[in-house]
Amino acid sequence: MTISVKDVAALAQVSVGTVSNVLNRPDKVAPATVERVQAAIDELGFVRNDAARQLRAGRSRSIGLVVLDVRNPFFTDVARGAERAAAANDLSILLGNSDDDPARESGYLDLFEQQRVHGVLITPVDDVSARLEGLRARGIPAVLVDRPSDGSDFSSVSVDDVSGGYLAVSHLIDTGRRRIAFVGGPAAVRQVADRLEGARRAVAEHPDASLEVVETTALTVLEGRAAGGRLRDRAPGSRPDAVFAANDLLAVGVLQALVMLGSVAVPDDIAIIGYDDIDFSAAAVVPLSSIRQPSELIGRRAVELLLAEVENAAEREQVVFQPELVVRDSTRPR
Repeated sequence: MTISVKDVAALAQVSVGTVSNVLNRPDKVAPATVERVQAAIDELGFVRNDAARQLRAGRSRSIGLVVLDVRNPFFTDVARGAERAAAANDLSILLGNSDDDPARESGYLDLFEQQRVHGVLITPVDDVSARLEGLRARGIPAVLVDRPSDGSDFSSVSVDDVSGGYLAVSHLIDTGRRRIAFVGGPAAVRQVADRLEGARRAVAEHPDASLEVVETTALTVLEGRAAGGRLRDRAPGSRPDAVFAANDLLAVGVLQALVMLGSVAVPDDIAIIGYDDIDFSAAAVVPLSSIRQPSELIGRRAVELLLAEVENAAEREQVVFQPELVVRDSTRPR
């Protein structure tokens, strides 16, 4: 049986309003009455429904976060940073995994709207500007995460992925590699397209270098392993001498296909560099070079931008972090 405020009031022989004051403004109630109400709460085992109270107030103490793939440690770290920033402001994070599916993404946005969350942080699958504008009209601001805002309509926190792609391939070229394969996809993913654009810019500066695109259907270890297998099965002279993977999960998969499932030496035959610098990169059988994104900082900064907009609805800011090259054994110079 659910115990209500009315039950507490009846046992303590006070009004429902007095019980509400004891729960929310005890300084407004005589100490003896507070003691009597608290005794009734303890006896009945009453638990206050904070969620309902917050919804009546018009906004919950939760922030909705929608990420593309919760299996990717990069997004786990983003969520950790957001959670820490939220907790520092007496807020909690509700995590939704869209799994690159627009329908799932829409479902989470529906849920967060129904919950009247404090705001929404989202790495969108596609353009959701119209939907986010609708949320804002209902008092729910939104911040784009790991995706730049195309204009100034929304605050956003992202990394300069074009610069990251340029850094990765420039490093491969500096180590003597010239036949470079970019492994990544789908091409419609904004981050993949930007990293490929940076790779192309680096290759364009070296007439003796070439860039081959090996597209994948997802940014996963299994897709990386499949792509690596295709490269491994080529005649040695037709293989690339370096791979730039669009993220570290792909890079780990390529490494597994070449070294653990084949006989291709990394980095002697093929060098590999990934993107994100997740923990698995340093722990791989051949420690992987990577382009580091400040993942936890991205999550923390996104919460800060959201709270700034809650305080001032006109507040908008686009934050762009610069990526960092992390060199390990997988790109050791020849």
